[in-house]
Amino acid sequence: MTREEYRAAMDDAAYLAGCAVRRETPDAQRVAAMELGRLYEAAQTHMLAAAAGMALETAGVGDERFVRAVALAQRKAALLEADSAAVREKLDEAGIWHMPLKGSVLKELYPRFGMREMADVDILFDAPRAGDVRQIMEDLGFQTDSFGCFHDDAYTKLPVSHFEMHRTLFSEAAESELHAYYADVRDRLLPDGESACGLRFTDEDFYLYLIAHEYKHYTGGGTGLRSLLDTYVFLRAKPLDEAYVAREAERLGIADFERKNRSLAFRLFDGAELTPEERKRLDYMIFSGTFGTAENEADSRIAEKGRWGYFLSWLHPSREIMIESFPVLREKPALTPVFRVWRLIRAFVSGDRDYRRQCRRARLRALLGRDRKNSE
Repeated sequence: MTREEYRAAMDDAAYLAGCAVRRETPDAQRVAAMELGRLYEAAQTHMLAAAAGMALETAGVGDERFVRAVALAQRKAALLEADSAAVREKLDEAGIWHMPLKGSVLKELYPRFGMREMADVDILFDAPRAGDVRQIMEDLGFQTDSFGCFHDDAYTKLPVSHFEMHRTLFSEAAESELHAYYADVRDRLLPDGESACGLRFTDEDFYLYLIAHEYKHYTGGGTGLRSLLDTYVFLRAKPLDEAYVAREAERLGIADFERKNRSLAFRLFDGAELTPEERKRLDYMIFSGTFGTAENEADSRIAEKGRWGYFLSWLHPSREIMIESFPVLREKPALTPVFRVWRLIRAFVSGDRDYRRQCRRARLRALLGRDRKNSE
């Protein structure tokens, strides 16, 4: 579909998602005018198909694609919850403190099971116990996808479970300021009141982390409407100490982003007419998809560092980024030149996933200043 068609479909998806979370029946005339094929395709790219499908259901529309999307979202949510409960039980038995993050908490605030679609489960845990956590995950049937390479370890279990077990909330290499703010996060966590070793944020700190995570993606590759809907749902459900939120958002360096993000969330899902500035901001999110794009990430870095500076930072990354990619360098820094060469060779000749090749092409287009709009 064209950009205008996609934009119109996403406007419809946002309207339906707003109706769904408010438990309101969509306007029959507006629903009748929707092109359901385009709507489904667009909603899928932002993980809003289940919410849109539930809203359509209340309007008496039983489109097979949306019925299937709702069923699949609910099935995946059930499987993820079962695996999550098993993981948390084992962490309790091992005496390892832990805290579910993001969607694992937010999904409980949505009015229907499965309305908040889940890509994975994120859990923060006591980092020195990473080896014990890996043993627990593998004993539960998970495959280790990555361990000790990043600020989170990744595990997969068929058919749908993907877990990211966080040693820290943000990467020291890629998000140093956010990482520094949350370096002593354990000190501000509270018992969750449900398990022996489970912890939780206060509502204010959960919201700040939610927005900080959103900011990380927005200023990188971009982020989609599901995260904006999360903000809307959370703030409707949780009264906050606004003075504390404002003060800590300033400390995090995200105060302006928080204000604009909050305003856009409410104006969009409440159905208000957007200002040109808000429309521009929304378009950036619409065309980012759920998890952003490599083009956006490259454009953001070029705007920050200049084209030549971005190229040099890619060609010669910091020591922290190299250690995150190749943990052996922490103990053997003398090997850094060897791994720098290997990193460049791997980037262009390895037979890795199509996604990684697409990212490299996107970054190259950005460096060359190619007009993406003309290439779509």
